[in-house]
Amino acid sequence: MSYPHGILDAVTTRTRSTAFVGRDAEIAALREALKRVRTDEPAMVLVGGEAGVGKTRLLEEFAKHAAGARFLTGQCLELGEEGLPYAPFAGIVRELVRAEGVAVLDGHEAEFARLLPELGAVSPEPDRGVLFDRVSTLLARLAVDQPLVVVLEDLHWADRSTRDLIDFLVRAARTARVLLVCTYRTDELHRGHPLRGFVAELDRARGVERLDVGRLDRDGTAEILASVYGAEPGQRAIDKVHQRAQGNPFFVEELAASGDPAACADIPESLRDLLLARVDRLPESAQPVLRIAAAGGNRIGHELLSTVAAMPEAALDAALRTAVTAQLLVADAEGGYEFRHALVREAVHDDLLPGEHARLHARYAAAIEADPALVAAGRAPAEVAHHWYAAHDTPRALVTSHAAAVAAGERYAHAEQARLLERVLELWEQVPDAADRLGLNHLTLLEETLVATYTAGDFKRALSLNRAALHAIDESAEPLRAARLLTRRGKLLASLGKSDGVAQLQEAVTLAETAPDDAARAMLLADIAYQISRADRDEGARIAALARAAAESLGHDGAAVHATLTMQRACNRMVSAEVGLPDLRQAEARAKSLGDVEGLVHARISISDALFEVGDYAGSAESAALGTKDAGKVGVDRSSGAFVRSNHAEALMALGRWDEADAICAESARFDPPGHLGLHWLQLRAGLRLARGDASATELVGRSLAFLARPYVSPQHRLPLLTLKIEAALAAGDATGAAEAARGALGSFGGGIAGFAAPAPRGGESHVGRIAAPEPSGGAGVARGAAGANHLVGGGRDLDTGAEVPAGVADLLVNPRYAWPLLAAAARAAVAAADRDLGAAVKGLVGRVECQYPAERAYAAEIAACLGDDTAAHAGHASPGHASAGHASAGHASAGHASLGHASAGHASAGHEPPAGGSAPTAGVIERWVAAVEAWRTDGQPYALARALVGQAEAAAAAGDRTTAREALEEAGAIAADLDARPLRDEVARLARRVGLRGAVRAGPDVLTARERDVLRLVAVGHSNSRIGAELYLSPKTVSVHVSRIIAKLEVTNRIEAAAVAHRLGLLGPDMIAGGQTTASGH
Repeated sequence: MSYPHGILDAVTTRTRSTAFVGRDAEIAALREALKRVRTDEPAMVLVGGEAGVGKTRLLEEFAKHAAGARFLTGQCLELGEEGLPYAPFAGIVRELVRAEGVAVLDGHEAEFARLLPELGAVSPEPDRGVLFDRVSTLLARLAVDQPLVVVLEDLHWADRSTRDLIDFLVRAARTARVLLVCTYRTDELHRGHPLRGFVAELDRARGVERLDVGRLDRDGTAEILASVYGAEPGQRAIDKVHQRAQGNPFFVEELAASGDPAACADIPESLRDLLLARVDRLPESAQPVLRIAAAGGNRIGHELLSTVAAMPEAALDAALRTAVTAQLLVADAEGGYEFRHALVREAVHDDLLPGEHARLHARYAAAIEADPALVAAGRAPAEVAHHWYAAHDTPRALVTSHAAAVAAGERYAHAEQARLLERVLELWEQVPDAADRLGLNHLTLLEETLVATYTAGDFKRALSLNRAALHAIDESAEPLRAARLLTRRGKLLASLGKSDGVAQLQEAVTLAETAPDDAARAMLLADIAYQISRADRDEGARIAALARAAAESLGHDGAAVHATLTMQRACNRMVSAEVGLPDLRQAEARAKSLGDVEGLVHARISISDALFEVGDYAGSAESAALGTKDAGKVGVDRSSGAFVRSNHAEALMALGRWDEADAICAESARFDPPGHLGLHWLQLRAGLRLARGDASATELVGRSLAFLARPYVSPQHRLPLLTLKIEAALAAGDATGAAEAARGALGSFGGGIAGFAAPAPRGGESHVGRIAAPEPSGGAGVARGAAGANHLVGGGRDLDTGAEVPAGVADLLVNPRYAWPLLAAAARAAVAAADRDLGAAVKGLVGRVECQYPAERAYAAEIAACLGDDTAAHAGHASPGHASAGHASAGHASAGHASLGHASAGHASAGHEPPAGGSAPTAGVIERWVAAVEAWRTDGQPYALARALVGQAEAAAAAGDRTTAREALEEAGAIAADLDARPLRDEVARLARRVGLRGAVRAGPDVLTARERDVLRLVAVGHSNSRIGAELYLSPKTVSVHVSRIIAKLEVTNRIEAAAVAHRLGLLGPDMIAGGQTTASGH
């Protein structure tokens, strides 16, 4: 089926998006209408929408999958009310005659000559009812063998005769097996347009359905951009295009093809001409008012427009009514006007002459300054600044832009504040007395802009501003300010992956310690302590203690809150989460009483983190959800908000609420956190999609692993990334690749792994307290405690043995939370690849990593079951009695990746199936898998439990205990189905078949997708793949794929068995059963 292109398509030759986006409901409505037609019920669908919204694209997609239906298309022509009669029907008849010859007209050429003069003399019969009847009869005859879809496009241009014929077909003819689809542009229907009444009348006819095609949401815009570019666009590009195109697909494609959309490139010339064509058709009296309105913005209040226009009210009202009738402006309920399309306003504004442009904006600025109530509450400062800047009045623009920036900061509108301060910097050199006008110097302005830009999440620009500020400052005169700038630089360098930032932090400490003792110093010390603790916990704890003491001595509650939170961060693993929680709760309460929302956000990040660690996943999710709301209140969604949303998503993943977790990751993606802050949600979502076997996992994993190429990645990020790399290879069935990734990961911790002979930590003792760091070689280094483990100075030595600890091993030992998932993944890779050396390396490290919380003990138990022997017994243990802790799935708060990959069950149970032999598993092997299952059951995370259950099932089956194997598989299968973890679910089914437990895992309806259930119903009544495809608008090849998946999921061997399962599961409706169609053979 082909469609004549509409007026919008004719103006461009740009690349068209191949994606069909955001029209599921509309397609479903059209398919439902066609379904009714197939049952001999006539139907009509009126498809309305503005130009460019995708009506034709919708019908093309509908036709593509409407198997067995014939389509005929006619186009109305833009010739006005008295134009060419019957134009769309003439086109249809011409198409039929061209394809089938005049015989298709069944000897009625004379009557049809009214539509096609080339057919010969017109019948002398004057009654047009004869023609209407002939058209109806023709359509009915064509629909005898197959349903017929008649598409009439651009009905807003239809003449009266065409509308009458349509009305006849709908009301009088009621032709069976014919679906009539008419499209029209809603933005062409002015109040007196004849189609308005016609559509209203048709609405009351039986079988007529109205379908409104609206604009796309932001996600739809993103999909189109991805289709045009061939890759996922940046979030800022999506925001810019969606803001300008307002969800109109045609406009989205045009802007995408014009260059970098994030840079707000000019409107393409062809599109500009199209947009201005309707403006040019307005009367001369109305066009100036539209130009005045365009200078005011996309929406403008009537009073403001009236003030700036300074023309008689009657003339203004007449002009506005003309613009509203022409569908260029829309009157709103608040007494203002809005451009129907933002791009129309943009085109009109860009078309202003230079002098006209400056005068109009100056008039707007003066009007709003005189009466701020003319604009929305709180918007006057920004509006005034914008208009003076557009009027090129630099002194006024400088002052008002700074005032607007201050106002934006008070509203926590940090991105707007940063943009306005950048403008002030731009204007500074153009205004000789800028410092006097603003009452501040250039360095202060630089620092203000830096802080706003950093808070808004533009880290690259913030780094440039920081460099300029450091170049301008005198450290000896302003040590505290210099320390503040150096601290910011260290944070930026680490966040962008350029370096660890420790050198800058060390210098900042030196300067801060010499500064006067006040609240600002205490707050800065707390900030430095928090940052430096990532690299050196002992030094972080020391500085945090200084900050806390200073805050308490000053009696400054705000500084005390931040110092307390920092102390807990710095003392992580030195002090258990249970012990630290009361202090965190106290800091939360103090921040709340002070109204310190940013402090409250940080408190809730730390609390959710601690609760996650002790295994209170529900509490962790609740605290993180509160923190997310708080982050939104103070405009830090792209910074602190990124941490707290990651905490929320990870806690939900631990609880098995994967759909909710995925939605929060999607929300994080929309905020587009900068630098390494954008890694949290990315790792989480990559792992989640990997566990679900989603096709998008490949791209997400690739984007995540790309961070490893950066010069610096913190251990809290690097360890989970290395885990993800192994898990991705295992999920792909690449045992060799997984082993190589694991060897690379463990090798990255230094070449001395095998020879590192430090004993396991004593009960209650952390490796953090047993590794001494070498003294720094020269420079103003950070003083370190005797027990510091710091990879930044080249490793350390074990206090008991004196053995040198490779730098990376220190990272591993002081980060057990992230080390255990990595070691577990490496163990599964060793088994999958039968790599004994890799297994030995894992065992060697297991005995050296602290095992304080139940999730860590569960990992140790899983590794022991996987690799065999008493690995778990050698894992480093803390003192008993800790509260039940969570599966610290690689990255809560500061790393953000849940270990979600799945090795095959055959590999996961290597403890009883050694690579070199096939002996039956010993009782010890089975006991180890039972221990792993119970450890994960205690921890409470369903996915890890299910994976261990698969290992237990295989061990039990190999030992001949089919009852235990069946029970374990049934539980694992149920968990996998609940989580929609398709690879794990398929592994359960394969293992059940391999060990002869067919039917042990009974698939229910929830195992199948909605589409697979639809296919199974039709398989069960004996339909062939072609017949199923025709019913469900699928190709036979696609149906075949669905059938194969159904057979695999239901653990059957053919279609007949699948039909039997469908009956057992109650998937057949009573009408199918009553009809006797109960076999897959069709008999």
